[in-house]
Amino acid sequence: MNFYFEACQILDRLDARQGSIKSLLSTLPAKNRARTAALVIETLKYKAVLSDVIAASKLLTEEKKITSLNLALVLVHDVLLAGGIQAGDGPVKQAVLRHKTRLWSELQRIKVKRGVKSDEELAHPGDERAARIPRYVRVNTLLWTTEEAIRHYQSQGFQISDPFSSEKSFARDQHVPDLLLFNPHIQFHNDVHYKTGKIILQDKASCFPAIVLAPPSSEQAVVIDATAAPGNKTSHLSALMGGKGKLYAFERDKKRFSTLKTMLAKTSCKNAEALNIDFLNVDPSHPRYTNTTHILLDPSCSGSGIVNRLDHLESEHEETEEREERLNKLASFQLNVIKHAMKFPRVRRIVYSTCSINAIENERVACEALRSDEARRRNFKLAPPEEVLPSWHRRGLPDELESPGENDEPSFFSLTPVSTESASSFVRCSPSEDATNGFFVSCFVSIDGAQAARSGDNFMPKKRKRDAESSRKKRKKAKSTMQILN
Repeated sequence: MNFYFEACQILDRLDARQGSIKSLLSTLPAKNRARTAALVIETLKYKAVLSDVIAASKLLTEEKKITSLNLALVLVHDVLLAGGIQAGDGPVKQAVLRHKTRLWSELQRIKVKRGVKSDEELAHPGDERAARIPRYVRVNTLLWTTEEAIRHYQSQGFQISDPFSSEKSFARDQHVPDLLLFNPHIQFHNDVHYKTGKIILQDKASCFPAIVLAPPSSEQAVVIDATAAPGNKTSHLSALMGGKGKLYAFERDKKRFSTLKTMLAKTSCKNAEALNIDFLNVDPSHPRYTNTTHILLDPSCSGSGIVNRLDHLESEHEETEEREERLNKLASFQLNVIKHAMKFPRVRRIVYSTCSINAIENERVACEALRSDEARRRNFKLAPPEEVLPSWHRRGLPDELESPGENDEPSFFSLTPVSTESASSFVRCSPSEDATNGFFVSCFVSIDGAQAARSGDNFMPKKRKRDAESSRKKRKKAKSTMQILN
């Protein structure tokens, strides 16, 4: 019965918007993950009709052992659609079985009312955009080369061609090195190279942040992945660094931290150190981190850009006022993460990304970060377009840089506009047009940070230099005055 309680907890966390389906399922113990994931996904497919059946049968009002709708959903799913509850006899199971006949009758009544003959016709139809997204496979160059991977899959009967032309076709991506495109129906979870970390299933847009950050590949490099779990982007950074230098990967959630450690071990990221710490609590002046020059930020977001295969199953019902409040809270958190990253004394390049299509989390957060005291003190600017995937066609939204939206809280967003020309420094991905999930990428660069990295401990930002010089002159003048008076 614990299996059903685990599935119920995942549904509870989805309702509380604590993560996407994929991210929450990744927190499950590996031993039960596949089984629990299957139940959660199948229950979500039939959630609407199962909810109607449960309400009509009065299961929740008559059985006190069934403590929540989500517990009822997973149990009733298996009673009606999966051949029965897969657990030993007990009071919870018996509570549901007492209503089996009524539950079955209500299901048949709904099928007649909707004019369908099979159970499958009652399922959520899915997101048609997902069918246009290839199966993206990133080659882990820490363990083998892309050329070796291509030869391997050719030996397995695959041919270089349009991945949608057949299930045995694949191609090499034109924007992301080491990324391969396969037919979306191909599964890799039983592939030995997936199990051993030689390939990583990662959406194309999700590869952009590490590419834009362009971490150095040297033994002196110090890089931070601020919100690292489940570890796809961290492993990408490690590969781009050639396994050299030091890569600190922070994750505050204990379960997600465990997933991160597993991923880094599996993908042989030997230069990465996973830390179960909230990035916002990291001291930028700590000796371990003062030489950090590159920081990747991919904080919690609404996930509104994710359409790929699973997240269309999540509830779409949310009041406008509730949605605005949630987005404002997320935007405030995201801004704080960027400002904290700007405090690291030698950081020269910061990439901020989200899997959201909402401007309030994207252009507006990035612009507000540029207006912050932290950005002004360290002379942060947006990286020029030629440094931010110059071959990618879709850029930021100029209209979102002029002023806040009419529904935004004035207390959060400044009224000071940022030049609309800055939109070309942002990268966007459209789930309906770019064959990826919806995504946003921005990059901040600091002249002071670059000078600090080159100059070491003797570096002092321009403003601090001016202040120090002014204080020195005042002390000299005061000393001269005292000598005259004496």
